Amino acid sequence: MPTLYRDFKTQDEIDAQYDVEKSVPDFMIYAKHYVAESEHVRQRLPAHLDVPYGPTLDETVDIFPAAQAGAPVFVFIHGGAWRILSSKEFSTVASGLCARGFTTVVVNYSLCPKVSIDEITRQSRAAVAWVIRNIGRFGGDPKRVVLGGHSAGGHLTAMCLQTDWEHEYGLPRDPLAGAVMVSGVFEIEPFRWSSIQPMLQIDDGVIRRNSPQHRVRACATPVLISWGSDEPSEFARQSQDFAREWTQAGNQAQTLMQDGRNHFDAIYGFEDPNHPLTEWIANVVTP
Repeated sequence: MPTLYRDFKTQDEIDAQYDVEKSVPDFMIYAKHYVAESEHVRQRLPAHLDVPYGPTLDETVDIFPAAQAGAPVFVFIHGGAWRILSSKEFSTVASGLCARGFTTVVVNYSLCPKVSIDEITRQSRAAVAWVIRNIGRFGGDPKRVVLGGHSAGGHLTAMCLQTDWEHEYGLPRDPLAGAVMVSGVFEIEPFRWSSIQPMLQIDDGVIRRNSPQHRVRACATPVLISWGSDEPSEFARQSQDFAREWTQAGNQAQTLMQDGRNHFDAIYGFEDPNHPLTEWIANVVTP
């Protein structure tokens, strides 16, 4: 039997690694955590919700400003396999970094199949550019912006790192102070052979344009690449492969395997001001 991707020969084999909702006994435990904790954050912290960064109703950011002006900024891109969830389930990531004096921005974007992965990548880049140009109005320091993402958001974060910021957006070549990718996807090809392909509609061109593993450029932005020890092994493999490519291009990368964490609770660290994820982000913007 011919292989579909790497050593995988069937859709079932690929889904066993990439259908992450089935990688835990009860996904709803984590879904309920995201919703409840995010609602609590929106009640507890000052916020500017649904601020437009682009022309469509989906292109908005939720901003949780720091108490002090000139604060460092954390921009978060959520996951959901490019097809589910929104910024509202991830207000919770503001908890730990707001406690560290950060302004936190959570990005919303359109979903497949309404739009393509190409368009989601474009929206993510547009959101980052908007933040750099406008966050000063909300008390943030545009020279100290750290980008982060989880799962598909990790993929979109990596795609943002490949952006030609100078020629496409008129920004500095490497405008980000750091980037964090948790349980990211850096080769999207396996999803072409997965059960959610009808929603994603991935073809050769989409794979070529949107697989950051094969598009690494020289970049001054340091990165942290993290994953949980208890998630499917392909996420550890993809993370380690991308870290290797990033460093082989002459760039700075650190890796963090989170012991005992799975695909969904690997981002709980953003809720803790003293977790290694938040520590790394705070350190990367410290002069």
